[in-house]
Amino acid sequence: MNSMENTDSLSDFEADTWARMWACHMQLPCVLDAQLKRDSGVSYFEFQVMLKIGESPTASRRMTDLSEATAMSLSHLSRVVTRLEKKGFVARIPDPNDGRSTFAALTPSGQRALASGMSGYLTELRRIFFDNVDESELETVASVLARMNSALSGAEASGSAAQGSAVSTSGAA
Repeated sequence: MNSMENTDSLSDFEADTWARMWACHMQLPCVLDAQLKRDSGVSYFEFQVMLKIGESPTASRRMTDLSEATAMSLSHLSRVVTRLEKKGFVARIPDPNDGRSTFAALTPSGQRALASGMSGYLTELRRIFFDNVDESELETVASVLARMNSALSGAEASGSAAQGSAVSTSGAA
């Protein structure tokens, strides 16, 4: 349905679809959070930060890049990294080439925590998401999510211009 066709209400099918999307959006992080706390002692958001840092060959990422990679605002990311620092899983390292920038780096303890949570995390992702769609459905979901992320990025850009502030994230958390 074109967004300009009917802006007063959702059809019954749209409302039902949105309710299912909302339920997944709310429940998935809770399920993953419980599994990750049990397996590695970190929250879902902490694990996502560690995962994105761990994807780098140097096991470190500039905070601004990490903010974009995790779709977290810099302030949210900073709070998450502070919690990870207190656990000994991440260290902040000033950029020697740019005094304005900081890197977040996984410590050896952080690498172990990431590894200890990974198997259960992947098992849950498969059980909840990937095992419930076939290959063609997965391609459709990927395409839809790409369009939604693009629309969200466009909304963030227009919202930041209207507010006069910079947006440092892409997509939705």
